[in-house]
Amino acid sequence: MTNTVDVAVIGAGHAGTEAALAAARLGVSVVCFSVNLDAVGNMPCNPAIGGTAKGQLVRELDALGGEMGKAADKACIQYRLLNRAKGPAVRSLRAQADRNRYREVIKHMLELEPNLLLVQAEIVSLEALPDGGFTLITATGTKWQCKAAVIASGTYLNGKTIIGEHARISGPDGLQAAIGLSDSILAFGHSLRRFKTGTPPRINARSVDFSKMEIQRGDDDGLRFSFETETPPENRAVCWLTYTTAETHEILRSNLHRSPLYSGAIEGIGPRYCPSIEDKVVRFADKARHQLFIEPLGMNTEEMYVQGFSSSMPEDVQIAALRSVIGLEHAEITRPAYAIEYDCIDPTEFTLTLESKLCPGLYGAGQFCGSSGYEEAAVQGFLAGANAALKLLRKPPLILQRSDGYIGVLIDDLVTKGTNEPYRMMTSRDEFRLLHRGNNADRRLREKGIAAEIVKEQTRKKLAAIDGEAERLERTHVPPGTSLASLLRRPEYDYASLAELDTERPELSADVIEEVETIIKYAGYISRQQREAEEFTRLENRLLPEDIDYNAMTTLRLEARQKLSKLRPISFGQVARISGVSPSDIAALMIAVRK
Repeated sequence: MTNTVDVAVIGAGHAGTEAALAAARLGVSVVCFSVNLDAVGNMPCNPAIGGTAKGQLVRELDALGGEMGKAADKACIQYRLLNRAKGPAVRSLRAQADRNRYREVIKHMLELEPNLLLVQAEIVSLEALPDGGFTLITATGTKWQCKAAVIASGTYLNGKTIIGEHARISGPDGLQAAIGLSDSILAFGHSLRRFKTGTPPRINARSVDFSKMEIQRGDDDGLRFSFETETPPENRAVCWLTYTTAETHEILRSNLHRSPLYSGAIEGIGPRYCPSIEDKVVRFADKARHQLFIEPLGMNTEEMYVQGFSSSMPEDVQIAALRSVIGLEHAEITRPAYAIEYDCIDPTEFTLTLESKLCPGLYGAGQFCGSSGYEEAAVQGFLAGANAALKLLRKPPLILQRSDGYIGVLIDDLVTKGTNEPYRMMTSRDEFRLLHRGNNADRRLREKGIAAEIVKEQTRKKLAAIDGEAERLERTHVPPGTSLASLLRRPEYDYASLAELDTERPELSADVIEEVETIIKYAGYISRQQREAEEFTRLENRLLPEDIDYNAMTTLRLEARQKLSKLRPISFGQVARISGVSPSDIAALMIAVRK
């Protein structure tokens, strides 16, 4: 039996679901495969969306027409704005989500979407057709033909889970791994590598002594991810903060010989910015304690994540170490922590549209492309799915530059610079982070979503409120003739402290107030960074010929010729970010192209 669709999406995690929805909403027929339909939109590592820099990604995705922000708002049980005491460039929204509710919301979105079919099947083979397109074969022998394919395999691709001396072929949460597809990817000429990530243990809340921990409440000022969510979610849960002890560290150190991380049993490269607890104890030996966050999985379960305690230690070591933590002296583990290794590709073998340079019509997204994190996966999936559909419809691709936002930085980092470890987005990676605030993502990117015909209309109500209030503060003066905006620019004032002087203040939401205060207080810095972004865009718009032969350019150094031939940059801006290409190489390339 052979079925035919326009776009096939392999995987239904955070990358695959966004890819399938984006493509279907552009009007092409889509099938999305999951090894288990109960794992659609699964959150195996932690029950949260957003966080530092990741919150900006979710807001940008929402502005473009993605679904993660809407689903997070529907499944939210606690919202917090991180880095509230710091500048607006690094403030990031984070939602504690009900894990089961989030899965239900995402799965139902796919089931309701016209042009989209959600299918439980393992894809074991992907073959390119002579005239373009692919044939996909499931483990049961069913064939599907498609014109374009998106691989969003997450940690399932040749997945192996490891707990101490115990290792087995498996995907996350005890689900089956995807076996066989790696051979097809290698046959296309792509290289594969092994990356690793980890999960924390889950414990029963009845075994936790919360009286010894610090409570972490949510923020009650109407926060939400989606610009289209009208009613703010309620904070229905609390989290808790506790700490490891000297005993915890001693237990882990004395058992390092049993750690697969140090014995060599784990071959995959893990994320540097999210180390396991045994790695923390070794790398930060001078630290007397480490923070651990106890977070609920949802409202209808007693299971809780021990965030910050990811590990691959044997189960008996995990139990002993956990019970040395303050408040966890009698902790009962419901699911032990584990490490998981998986296959992924070198993202420099893909273009800025996330299409393969070696196999036209093949797209990749998420952990398959070397990144980590739900949010990083979702934005890649959205762009991969959208660009697959746009190419079939013979419409311009959706490409975001670094100057457009965090999504542009993420994609450019992956395909231009590559990564030797699971990539994680951070605010420090974005050179224009003051411009790329989460609150103004709709102003920056909504029109791009409309132009790509994924978003149907602009959400103008909030933007009008921000512009109107900023203008009112500029024209409203108080004795002896100073405008409210001028007062707001002074360090000792904020919007709330002007209330006594401002008798005609309108009622505004918290996010509108924050954005008004930001654009007035930081006007000079924003203006300067805007000029830098415009200069950056000028170089990005200096495009290179597609058929340029770098090997024939003898004025370029050998390393530059090799790097440029492999990466095939599309602009001089991208050339400037390639490691191994010097300023003299760029100058020589400009002269050669001009000639």
